[in-house]
Amino acid sequence: MDHRIHQLSSQALPLSQAKKQSGLQEHISFKDVLQDVQTVKLSKHASERLNERGITINEHGWKQITAKMAEARQKGVTDSLVMIKDAALLVSTKNNTVVTAMDRKEASSKVFTNINGAIVIDE
Repeated sequence: MDHRIHQLSSQALPLSQAKKQSGLQEHISFKDVLQDVQTVKLSKHASERLNERGITINEHGWKQITAKMAEARQKGVTDSLVMIKDAALLVSTKNNTVVTAMDRKEASSKVFTNINGAIVIDE
């Protein structure tokens, strides 16, 4: 066997690594996205804030928040502000966790830092 060919084959990358290095994204199926959509966890702090401020979010609302967080995560968002009708939530899409919560009136005069995305749900 010619040594030049041997050298080339030992440097070849497996197809999955070659795709990652070339910047090509693998196709993500809808099923994969649905599996990625898990129930959102509440931090202890967020749970306390929701209770203190009397904020309730129904099951449909949580499903919407969960789906949008998964969508944001797919787009590279790690920390986000989620604005819904009656509340504003700071979330970690990376950890699928609500970090804190406040009502919309309280959120109207705030500056939000350390986020790299925003999700607005008007339903």
